[in-house]
Amino acid sequence: MQISQYRCVACGNCIPVCPMGAIYIDPAVGRAQVNQDECVECFTCFRGMSKEHLFPPMVRAIRRVAKAFRFRFDPEPDICPTDAILPTELQWPRIVRRAFSDPQVPHESTGIHGRGTAEVKTNDVTGRVKEGEAGFVIEFGRPGVGARFRDIQKMTERLAAAGAEFEKNNPVTSLMTDPAKGLIREDILDEKVLSAIVEIKVGLEQVPAILQIVRSVSREIDTVVAVGVSTRCDAGGEDPLARLLEAEGYPAYRGKTNLGLGRATQQAVL
Repeated sequence: MQISQYRCVACGNCIPVCPMGAIYIDPAVGRAQVNQDECVECFTCFRGMSKEHLFPPMVRAIRRVAKAFRFRFDPEPDICPTDAILPTELQWPRIVRRAFSDPQVPHESTGIHGRGTAEVKTNDVTGRVKEGEAGFVIEFGRPGVGARFRDIQKMTERLAAAGAEFEKNNPVTSLMTDPAKGLIREDILDEKVLSAIVEIKVGLEQVPAILQIVRSVSREIDTVVAVGVSTRCDAGGEDPLARLLEAEGYPAYRGKTNLGLGRATQQAVL
């Protein structure tokens, strides 16, 4: 994302819109600038503001006169008065930023919008996690923080070494050069995204070890890490995962229970 230096009148309305705090007013030139290293190409500034098409030199002149006479002339806070925010044609590897940060862009590897994965929430249909297995979703980043693939790789390397199986239908996995070692493409390691999700599955007996790895690596990397764990209930409806989580200090509760009705309906129709 860029800001037209001709159109910008330094009203500052775009600054609070950016979820990464990547937009600022440069006092040396009196224009808004985008910190390209921190911008994750989420397009929030471009889509989140109304746009007017006022003549930039006129607006700047009025603002200078207003300042001289000690009154303000500012547009409404949700408006870019001169349509100064300009999307740029993204090339590899920067285009990866938008794929993981713009919820309106589907991932090429999965066809799913947002972070590109349906996660294990659809396990009733996809059957990703079977009895005796635990599915993990490990999320990196949040608005205002983001995450770089170099930090994500620190986690995937440790998970791979522990024998975790990476979900193939996941965009982070599609960017790995060696899933057996958890290695991600070297040319995107410094790219920053709003957030990304790594999905793995392991045997239930490995849950404590995986949680310890996540806890340890999260202290070493410069982002926020959240973890979710799921499994299939047994024939009696009991959750074999709860006691494992509680033993590791995690409160266990059923955040979501899928009954598999979608699959049953689909089979009935067929």
